Amino acid sequence: MGLWDKITGELIDIVEWLDNTRDTMVWRFPRHNNEIKNNAKLIVRESQAAAFVREGALADVFQIPGTYTLDTRNMPILSTLLGWKYGFESPFKAEVYFVSTRVFTDRKWGTKNPFMVRDPEFGPTRIRAFGTFAIQISDVAVFLRNVAGTNSTFSVEQIGDQLRDLMTARFTDACASSKIPVLDMAANQDELGAALLSRINADFEQYGVKVTQLVVENISLPPEVEKAMDKRTSMGVLGNLDNYMKFQAANSLEKAAENPGGTAAMGMGFVMANQLGGQLGGAMNPQAGAAPAQTAGGQPPPLPTSVMFHAAIDGKQAGPFDLNAIQSQIAMGKFNGKTLVWKPGMASWSPAETVAELQGLLANLPPPLPA
Repeated sequence: MGLWDKITGELIDIVEWLDNTRDTMVWRFPRHNNEIKNNAKLIVRESQAAAFVREGALADVFQIPGTYTLDTRNMPILSTLLGWKYGFESPFKAEVYFVSTRVFTDRKWGTKNPFMVRDPEFGPTRIRAFGTFAIQISDVAVFLRNVAGTNSTFSVEQIGDQLRDLMTARFTDACASSKIPVLDMAANQDELGAALLSRINADFEQYGVKVTQLVVENISLPPEVEKAMDKRTSMGVLGNLDNYMKFQAANSLEKAAENPGGTAAMGMGFVMANQLGGQLGGAMNPQAGAAPAQTAGGQPPPLPTSVMFHAAIDGKQAGPFDLNAIQSQIAMGKFNGKTLVWKPGMASWSPAETVAELQGLLANLPPPLPA
């Protein structure tokens, strides 16, 4: 530094900080050899504090906004350190640190990896979470001693990672102790944020920082668990599958009626919808679709009639037939194991003796008469 800078530096008698950034927490006032003139003016603006340091020892701290004349009346600690009994020596040496006490908003936090919680419904479940928080310097002296040190400037990013890691660790504890089911966490994000806020401020006190606001923006499950939940939700929305299939069949009838020549397709669609609705309904409610093993009179239960077959009889397509109708055709000698049959879902016409549903009917069919 040149002679002119030294002279003008000693002549400057206003100590102030005009902050043009949004992330600076501490700024050291630059002076030649840290010399401050006798009766200099100290300007402390709103959301600021000024701290004097002499030979590494923290002295007087000004936290109330205003303009101060630097003398022994308002600097008792520094006066004691310098041994001023009758007044100031000019200039005197001291470092001045300005500290921003405003609220630093929009700080991000989140879990880098999923963490495990024990859910009463799903059992051990992995979840992730993220959100935002706001911090503010609550104790200037503690912050300067434990965090900022002797840096000429200190930004919020220099402590951001440490605060985020601490926030994530405490959020895991808060989730475990809250006993809130995973499915209800999204509806209780405010409660989780409040629980985390009370835990985290006790840890932040050692840095001279407090959390003024904490928001839990999202709590998510692993993708495979979310897919399973979506399927479960879809089944709940469908409700009664039999009624749903009937509704679909009614829509098909209406559309088929609008197309000329669509009568055959309309009938086939109605039959297929009834069959599919019955099959799905039986799959969802096995007890409702199951018949008793034997009637009260000791006779076998009636043959199921839900399956419909088309058959090639006398060289023509006939049907559809249910199993009772096919049994009648067998009795009349019009149906045997070589008869070609087809039902919805089959790729092609096949001999009746190869179809599982018909093998029971054909078991008692007498063999052909000998020549």
